[in-house]
Amino acid sequence: MRLFIQIPCLNEEKTLPMVFEEMPHHIDGIDEIEFLVIDDGCTDNTVEVARKLGVRHFVHHAKPMGLARAFRDGVDYALKHGADIVVNTDGDNQYPSDAIAGLVQPIVQHKADIVVGDRQTATIKEFSWFKRRMQHLGSWVVNKAAGTNIPDAASGFRAYSRKSLLQLNIVTEFSYCMETIIQAGAKRIAITSYAITTNPKTRESRLFSNIFEHMGKSGGAIVRSYLMFKAHTVFKWSTIIFTVLGLIPCIRFLVFMAHGDSGHTQSLLLGVLLLMIAALSVMLMVISELQRIQRKLLEDQLERQKEILYSAPYQAIWSQQDEWGSFPDQPQAAPVANGGTDVNGLLSGGGAPQS
Repeated sequence: MRLFIQIPCLNEEKTLPMVFEEMPHHIDGIDEIEFLVIDDGCTDNTVEVARKLGVRHFVHHAKPMGLARAFRDGVDYALKHGADIVVNTDGDNQYPSDAIAGLVQPIVQHKADIVVGDRQTATIKEFSWFKRRMQHLGSWVVNKAAGTNIPDAASGFRAYSRKSLLQLNIVTEFSYCMETIIQAGAKRIAITSYAITTNPKTRESRLFSNIFEHMGKSGGAIVRSYLMFKAHTVFKWSTIIFTVLGLIPCIRFLVFMAHGDSGHTQSLLLGVLLLMIAALSVMLMVISELQRIQRKLLEDQLERQKEILYSAPYQAIWSQQDEWGSFPDQPQAAPVANGGTDVNGLLSGGGAPQS
């Protein structure tokens, strides 16, 4: 099995050597370990430091694109180069590199496809009481939305199997952490957690300026991810609630009318209004259910496309890319001798490689 350890970096020249101090170079069940640095618009010497530390794989962004995009591009690179497992850690040395060996074992042993490092946030000294409670609340909300049981939903220290990465599709712009858990729950991907102890803080977070900004962005990500897969559930309950609320004043009006009291028209109007909202909810529920089915069919098709894109014949093509994503100039020849791949011919529409 080939393991890629990817490290998104934004000006981490000082902390990156600390990340590699305890980095494992041999793990039971893993045949190859590769290191990948995502240069998310670094303006310092992070890339040069990474090269000196032995990193051979890089993804470059001309400007900061954010954690979610860095994760997505890193995963794309890793799968193109034959990754069976991808571990994501941080360049600020928040997570213990020596815990990677234990983090990947549930995947190596085929017990899970996603493993989330549990920071045990209640024990982190740098976290205030309020932040600890909000971390706990946020994880509870995510688990309720996803139907999972992950103690630390916001942790970015994770291991993913190739199978899970083919099924996941990152669409958020803020952080992939919440979204991937909700997707895993919706797609019934086996997910578990692994307890870790974090390192002392080296700098403030660059994802948000304060806890309230983090709560707002995380909350928005949770809502969007939930609606992406379970909008029909929202409209189902909306239909039930407004139908019951609409029937109450309508029945009240009918009871008074049966006793000869022709008044209380306002009850009838309120009931009709609420039942109209219920009818609208039914229509939206039908539409959302059709969209859910369409999304499933499209994601199934996308998964098959990814299986082809990241297959061994295509990996031979991606291995010829340089670290900037370009292919070195090659002569526009017909078939390449000795079983090689005519990259230019294939990318210009020459057809898929033959396995």
